[in-house]
Amino acid sequence: MIKITQKQQNILEIILKSGTMQSSAIHEEILIRGDDLSLVSVKRALSEMTVSRLLIVTGSGRSTGYKVSNLAKVFFDIDAKKYIEIEPDKRYGSNSYNFDYLSEFPADIFDETELKILDQATENYKKKTKDLPKVIEEKELQRLIIELSWKSSKIEGNTYTLLDTEKLIIDKEEAKGHDKKEAIMILNHKDAFNFIRENSSEFKILTLANLEKLHSILVKDMGVSLGIRNRIVGVTGSKYKPLDNKYQIKEAIAALSEAISRAKTPYAKALLALIGIGYIQPFEDGNKRTGRLMANALLLSHSYAPLSYRSIEESDYREAMLVFYEINSIIPFKKILIAQYEFAANNYAVK
Repeated sequence: MIKITQKQQNILEIILKSGTMQSSAIHEEILIRGDDLSLVSVKRALSEMTVSRLLIVTGSGRSTGYKVSNLAKVFFDIDAKKYIEIEPDKRYGSNSYNFDYLSEFPADIFDETELKILDQATENYKKKTKDLPKVIEEKELQRLIIELSWKSSKIEGNTYTLLDTEKLIIDKEEAKGHDKKEAIMILNHKDAFNFIRENSSEFKILTLANLEKLHSILVKDMGVSLGIRNRIVGVTGSKYKPLDNKYQIKEAIAALSEAISRAKTPYAKALLALIGIGYIQPFEDGNKRTGRLMANALLLSHSYAPLSYRSIEESDYREAMLVFYEINSIIPFKKILIAQYEFAANNYAVK
């Protein structure tokens, strides 16, 4: 994966805020920020960033400009909370779908240190689940399903508590004073997880067929239309507008499938499913839920630990997703996935 220095990070931010820029304009912005860099130094940095594919050169001669590449966007390190504090219409991110992003997405997105953490967690998980007694496996499965169904639903605004969720799943007792659809949402999560666990061989890759099947389970009896949407959808709190053309949506799903197939590790495949399905928004509703369960399906199909998302703050999840929509940076969400995978591998024994 690409490592971006602080100086390169600063230059990328300047260009992202303004679009394509000439070296002199970039130099002026650097001076305004208080950095004492000569124009010659800035031009040298721009040349190096072009060679490393962080920048794309446009024009020639006196009209030479620089714009941020998709590779640079992937690894652009941004403070999600600080960015989201800006009012949506005043943010410098994009408001439209990036058609080239998924086709150019790198196969290797984790550095050596990150992979060491993830691989160690996987090793611990596989040792823990080897020769697991049936009774313990069933209890662990039930615990994971309860906590996954609760937290994934909570991210969507569901008001059931963890205890409410446990009673619903184990005792089939709905919590009083709650919308019926909240109970349905939780039980659909349970059914969806059981489905991907029992059919893990069907989820080695993402396909339109397994994506639509998973979505249909998650939105069953919730009044949501099935199949690729024909309607325009918006994203609350974001300037980003998803695709509104059914054929383009299908092409985007195909590009996501190809990117997932190219990914070198199950961790990268899971992360791509999480962010990619939310980014494309292929369905009328239930996209992020489908992304979270598809990530688990990909992990389980490779005998890796499934995620419960139990320890995540909903606001952190939402901010990381909005940053991806508008900036296309995976860094905030990559940190979330690493933390959640390590947590899951150390806290559950479900295979």
